[in-house]
Amino acid sequence: FALGGGLELAMGCDFRIASSKAKFGQPEVNLGLIPGYAATQRLSRLTGMGNALYLLMSAEMIDAAEALRIGLVQKVLEPENFLEEVLKIVRNIVSKGPQAVKKVKKVVRHGMELTFAEGENLEAVEFGTLFGEGRQGKEGMTAFLEKRKPEWNRD
Repeated sequence: FALGGGLELAMGCDFRIASSKAKFGQPEVNLGLIPGYAATQRLSRLTGMGNALYLLMSAEMIDAAEALRIGLVQKVLEPENFLEEVLKIVRNIVSKGPQAVKKVKKVVRHGMELTFAEGENLEAVEFGTLFGEGRQGKEGMTAFLEKRKPEWNRD
């Protein structure tokens, strides 16, 4: 279960992977309260205003399939091999260019607070730092052209 504060904690993560048996909800209105810890803001940004208002006002619990459908989670896995599958996802991300992963997170998160044009400009600037100035972009492109795996400097 990810209810109340548990869901609020999960919504602070970059993305969410759920077991097919998971349940999600914000039951605070049952107590005469509203969620704290930015849940109203995060839920509406993740799922859209209508979905957020429905979940927050009804206090309805939803299953993993519905959470996936509305964008609250990005992937649903079976509990029998959950940890193994999550570790595959983690290993895949860790195998990517570390500075590129860091900058993707920065540009997407910060871009949500900017106009489209400002976000596009931020993306162009960060692309330039990796492609034009950074060793990582050069290593990635060289490895691609040489048909080998990149050797990332993790400093």
